Amino acid sequence: MTQKIVPCLWFDGTAEEATEFYVSLFEDSEILSGMRDPQTGNVISTSFRICGQQFMTINGGPEFQFTEATSFMVRCESQEEVDRLWDALTADGGEESQCGWLKDKYGVSWQITPTRLLELVSSGDPEGNSRATQAMLKMQKIDIATIERAYAGE
Repeated sequence: MTQKIVPCLWFDGTAEEATEFYVSLFEDSEILSGMRDPQTGNVISTSFRICGQQFMTINGGPEFQFTEATSFMVRCESQEEVDRLWDALTADGGEESQCGWLKDKYGVSWQITPTRLLELVSSGDPEGNSRATQAMLKMQKIDIATIERAYAGE
């Protein structure tokens, strides 16, 4: 089935590089297509898929910049996955932010979110939820063990 809605990311000359970078980070990912300017050979746009989600890029120029108003949440199953993605996405000029948010070297915002965090802040224990949330608010990269201890009241 063709995906009905495809996010399009606007870059200033780095669409191909960003596409290759994103595809390298996630299993079940691939570059689907690319369109080049026939005169210069430069990439105009790409289409790629990461974790079943199709994306498109365009080299549109410097007119528009990414903001935190749009981000991609990645649900991570382990601390190792959180650490790997956090390190890769903040490398080479990426920026750490609060509560699992970061900007990669292209300015795209990501939320690296352990599924365990989501479970603990939405469980049936309001006091545990609050303790887990308060612990998360003090973090940049999410540490699952610290969140679990906070939830338990340790």
